[in-house]
Amino acid sequence: MARPDKAAAVAELTDQFRSSNAAVLTEYRGLTVAQLKELRRSLGENAQYAVVKNTLTKIAANEAGIDTLDDLFSGPTAVAFVTGDPVESAKGLRDFAKDNPNLIIKGGVLDGKALSADEIKKLADLESREVLLSKLAGAFKGKQTQAAQLFQALPSKFVRTAEALRAKKEEQGGAGTPAPAESAE
Repeated sequence: MARPDKAAAVAELTDQFRSSNAAVLTEYRGLTVAQLKELRRSLGENAQYAVVKNTLTKIAANEAGIDTLDDLFSGPTAVAFVTGDPVESAKGLRDFAKDNPNLIIKGGVLDGKALSADEIKKLADLESREVLLSKLAGAFKGKQTQAAQLFQALPSKFVRTAEALRAKKEEQGGAGTPAPAESAE
């Protein structure tokens, strides 16, 4: 029979896995308490960094439907549960790991898909969601402007072409054809 405190810990971890967009497993061996506090701050407001017991976390991940992380639960493990923008948290982990080589990114999961440590680093190289959305909006606006210019150019080009044809016809027809007679009323 499982102890109530362990069952509560597993239930809490299971809820965190289910409610987060992403979870990143790290090894924190050799980091001081002050460094861990700094790491938590660097992850941003939408991430929670927790030092966890491997066995309980493995059970919680499996209960949450995530079975791709089983190989990563070895050595001292901590999990960054991300509820907001995963790119921001991945950047925080990557930048902290550059300054503190004792932090090792093991891997993680993003929207149910397993990620390797390299994939998490590639995720950190992406621009934030807001920047990508603004670029997309700018591209759409640019395409609309181009479409408006195209639709505006067609009638004006038609008018210029028709005017050029009329002028050419006048030039050619002015010498050899009689002018239309004016009607006498």
